[in-house]
Amino acid sequence: MTFANRFRDAMAAYPSGVTIMTTADRAGKPWGFTASSFCSLSLDPPLVLVCLAKSATCHPAFQQSDDWTIQILAPRHLALATRLATRGGDKFAGGEFTSDSRGVPVLPDAPVTLSCAAHARYDGGDHSILVARVRDVAVQDDHPLLYFRRAFHPLAAA
Repeated sequence: MTFANRFRDAMAAYPSGVTIMTTADRAGKPWGFTASSFCSLSLDPPLVLVCLAKSATCHPAFQQSDDWTIQILAPRHLALATRLATRGGDKFAGGEFTSDSRGVPVLPDAPVTLSCAAHARYDGGDHSILVARVRDVAVQDDHPLLYFRRAFHPLAAA
């Protein structure tokens, strides 16, 4: 087994929440992707980060737009998480999204919604590290969807 494969296996052994990140380009076209590489960065100012593969079709849109939304998904969003993680197709064809006042796609029933502005972008090897300043937060009482060993899992009741 190659080092790259062992490294992927090691990272897959770390469970994480499942998020989607959305934006709209200058023409108003929606863009988005599923990310498990998300974390809180700072409380003051309120910053979070998400990592996006440079090879992703939506990468240019997130480099150009400064208005982003990050949402933590619930188990009922499994099909959406899969759709936004898959290359090709219309990621917004399911009709689940509305647009916020900035024109950014928002999933109304997400457990957590973070309305963000771009704060910084950094090179991270084959990924870009997108640092977002959180402008508004909405939280609903719900259980998250998890990603572990390359598969989605509901969080068992504690």
